Amino acid sequence: MENAKYLRRQWGSLVGFLGVILLVYFLLTTDCTEKTPLRRVLANVNGQETHELKLDTHDRLQVVVDNGLVQVTLSRPAGDVVGIKYNGVDNLLEARNERDNRGYWDVVWNEPDGHDGLVGRIAGTHFTIIKENKDQIELSFTQTWNLSLRGKQIVPLNVERRYIFQRGISGYYSYAVFERLKGWPEVSFGQIRAVYKLRVDKFRYMALSDDKQRIMPTQEDREKGQALAYPEAVLLTNTSNPELMGEVDDKYQYSLEGKDNKVHGWISADPPVGFWIITPSNEFRSAGPIKQELTSHVGPTVLSMFMSTHYAGEELNMKFEDGEPWKKVFGPIFVYLNSVSTKKDLQKLWADAKDQMLREVESWPYNFIQSEDFPTASQRGTVVGQLVVRDRYMNERSLEWAESAYVGLAAPGEAGSWQRETKGYQFWTQADKEGRFQIKNVRPGDYNLYAWVPGVVGDYKNNTQITIKAGSEVKLGLIVYRPPRNGPTLWEIGIPDRTAAEFYIPDPKPTLTNRLYNNSEKFRQYGLWDRYGDLYQDQDLIYTINVSDYRKDWFYAQVTRSTNNRANEGTTWQIKFEIENVNKNGIYTLQLALASANFAELQVRFNDPNAQPVHFSTGLIGRDNAIARHGIHGLYRFYSIKASGNLFQEGNNTIYLTQSRGGTVFQGVMYDYLRLEGPPQW
Repeated sequence: MENAKYLRRQWGSLVGFLGVILLVYFLLTTDCTEKTPLRRVLANVNGQETHELKLDTHDRLQVVVDNGLVQVTLSRPAGDVVGIKYNGVDNLLEARNERDNRGYWDVVWNEPDGHDGLVGRIAGTHFTIIKENKDQIELSFTQTWNLSLRGKQIVPLNVERRYIFQRGISGYYSYAVFERLKGWPEVSFGQIRAVYKLRVDKFRYMALSDDKQRIMPTQEDREKGQALAYPEAVLLTNTSNPELMGEVDDKYQYSLEGKDNKVHGWISADPPVGFWIITPSNEFRSAGPIKQELTSHVGPTVLSMFMSTHYAGEELNMKFEDGEPWKKVFGPIFVYLNSVSTKKDLQKLWADAKDQMLREVESWPYNFIQSEDFPTASQRGTVVGQLVVRDRYMNERSLEWAESAYVGLAAPGEAGSWQRETKGYQFWTQADKEGRFQIKNVRPGDYNLYAWVPGVVGDYKNNTQITIKAGSEVKLGLIVYRPPRNGPTLWEIGIPDRTAAEFYIPDPKPTLTNRLYNNSEKFRQYGLWDRYGDLYQDQDLIYTINVSDYRKDWFYAQVTRSTNNRANEGTTWQIKFEIENVNKNGIYTLQLALASANFAELQVRFNDPNAQPVHFSTGLIGRDNAIARHGIHGLYRFYSIKASGNLFQEGNNTIYLTQSRGGTVFQGVMYDYLRLEGPPQW
């Protein structure tokens, strides 16, 4: 009797097991693209795992993916994210917006005939399932262009947007392949980005870094506020949250440098949920590691900026000649969602987002991307070496380690060209205290190696073209940077670090503050340019070597000034110094580095404020707009200005720095560093 029961139990278990095997075989082998639109792939055949990876394609206007943690709805065939269901919230995106105005990609582009600033939404016309199994679903949404569309103000690009969903992952990955074919027309691009607009009633707290977090105003608060000098800046005068009254809000106050822009987003208190954009690599961003970009701002809006002209101007337009082909992968980025059980643990959401960012960085390059245009780790290469500095006037006999140098690979070009390069990929690292560096996971291609060293003026470029192949390791050994130097230092002002942050940054007017920057990064405050006129009402800045202190006496920007009913005139700064013995037959050198310039012309004169022709002029330079956008730096510019010894005199001397262009409050320059060198000694 007991044996019979035992045999029946064993037989029942065997039948059940065979049934599960047959069910799984059916699900994996049946093509149900159209006949059976709801796909369910069991995550665990033993039934221990309750989450399933589901792909619902029954609606021809949308696609729904659900992994049990997050459910994402994508428009079909456009490929916009129209819904994100998570942690009991039906949609984290603002459902009152139109479906194509919630989670989308767009491009700002310019036609050669003068049509500038055109905004083109990336909208697919074809939907494809790239991969689907129990662990991963990858979807493709493609838009195409052809010559018959020329002149119709449709952005001339082929774009394939892809989304990747994985079992057990609280979020999803997104990337796009942009392509121009040979023979396509001349065009330029000013901005490429991904945008998410979150629920207004949920997300009020924004986090960009450990010390940049705050409760934010709403768009309605901004609309009720007082407009300031440009549309992005608003004084909050009638807010839903009384604590925000009297503050300034400007999206450019929340910009970050690329090297620091790896995770940012928003937190909802009810329910306690976080929405984050994680960027695990900067390889697809433009213009190097210190290029500044927008992050998150009032909306609530979350951005992933792939390229733009912000803090640089038209020099960073991605320009294509007639017929020029091109292809580039932007991303993947990771949209990460997290939650906690109670409101008192909200800060844990930020800590967890940072931890997740570190995991994503460690996993780069991802091994699950299906596009052949995204090389895996084994298909990439490495460059190693050690950078040292040789400045014969600082240390005659030995080399100095290039401590903390920024070392990178970018498209072949001139020294410093990487900060204007937008079409290709860039790979950067920071050297250790002895100048040793390793640049890993470099895509195959041809590059130059570039570097700059904090505390050392100028740009380094290695003249050897570096070719990366799959699995290669290029060993450069010891490489030497010889920075600009013609003679011994007579005096210097500032620190050569490509920013004006070390100079005097005034307090903002009490009525125009953003409390986020009361104790750090004061340069992000609004209206600091106007403080120059307050501080220098009767005359422009005069700086005396060995008396003045650049931290207190050198204003962070040489801006225009209004005097005698004449608005926004150019200004002239003076540097006063003594030379005990002048070599009348020698050549002196003023090494001058600018951190930013905006519709400016810097003229340099030695001991004669009215000398004509001027001893040196930059000509009209710059459209950085970093003064208005609280940037403290834009594009780096370096000038080595030679001056004959007969321009100097024994005793007192003056160098006149005239920013000659006027007309607006935002014209001017920011200095990085100035150094006067005596004639060469050998």
